[in-house]
Amino acid sequence: MLEMRPDCERCGVDLPADDPGGFICSFECTFCAACADALDEQCPNCGGELMDRPTRTGAALQRRPASTERKFKG
Repeated sequence: MLEMRPDCERCGVDLPADDPGGFICSFECTFCAACADALDEQCPNCGGELMDRPTRTGAALQRRPASTERKFKG
């Protein structure tokens, strides 16, 4: 199951689990759409492809809340 990390690792913008716009690689490194574009859709951590992150909404989000651990090091 995806962690659904709460922020972009590059710029720190919030990425709520129930909103589209997050991008992830196979290791769940997480970036906003603007940063994914700037990175040419390639993860700077592992070199993997950045893909649209699915959303988690409603009862699924209540049963399995998103992570609260922020990755942005600013």
